[in-house]
Amino acid sequence: MADTPAASSGTSRAGRNLPAAIASGVVLGVVVIVSLAFLPWLFVVVVVVTMLVAVHEVVNAFAGAGVRVARTPAYAATLVIPAVAYVWGPTALLAGAGIAILSAIVWRIRRGYEGYVRDVTASVFTIAYLPIMAGFLSMTLAADNGAARVVVFILLTISNDIGGYAAGVLFGRHPIAPQISPKKSWEGLIGSFVLQGLVGALSFVLIFEAPWWQGVIAGLVMTVTATAGDFAESAIKRDLGVKDMGSFLPGHGGMMDRFDSLIPNAFTSWVLFTLFLGSGT
Repeated sequence: MADTPAASSGTSRAGRNLPAAIASGVVLGVVVIVSLAFLPWLFVVVVVVTMLVAVHEVVNAFAGAGVRVARTPAYAATLVIPAVAYVWGPTALLAGAGIAILSAIVWRIRRGYEGYVRDVTASVFTIAYLPIMAGFLSMTLAADNGAARVVVFILLTISNDIGGYAAGVLFGRHPIAPQISPKKSWEGLIGSFVLQGLVGALSFVLIFEAPWWQGVIAGLVMTVTATAGDFAESAIKRDLGVKDMGSFLPGHGGMMDRFDSLIPNAFTSWVLFTLFLGSGT
């Protein structure tokens, strides 16, 4: 049988260019591994650049729906907050967040009152959802064993996707919220819980030499927040009427399409690691 157009072009049934998706994923993985292993500060640079692209995608998506995000405060916050959080910790993160939000509120005044509440709300959302969440990842990296913590954070979040996808494909019958994301099923969520719990237990025992049950709790909680991030991203795209938030990553769409579950888990993992392992500084 001759190849279908989708097969010959390398596009999967999900509408993604599979070779391009694999290649871009490998490149991202290499950059992350090298930065964590040799130059931790470079990882912060990678986070900042990634978040700048994500903010740009969100700003443009809102603009397509007639919502004007305060661009300058949002971009400035993305440049500053992850960096100061890495160097000076929670106090700097809190101060940066407050300054950024106040700046967005004041910045938008110059355009007048029409649509003010709508635009400021979108601006605060953008700042809170991207640079502030990235700041928590920077603080995770700043711990004495920060590179290991970041690796476990990534492993647990990826496990959510892998477990959910595998169980969903094999057993998925009952969608969780079909109007928002029809392909996500309760069976897939159970698969995420199982794999996340297992990976969490192994990671805490083998990498942190911590009790296995702490890893299980971390895995289960991060399954909830990662899944919530997936649904939030889907809801945003449906509300704004876009299929992908961008096209920066070949085969994946935009940064936001790739990192929707990582963003909320940046905060969740920092809280859990601090609770179970200490601040590490």
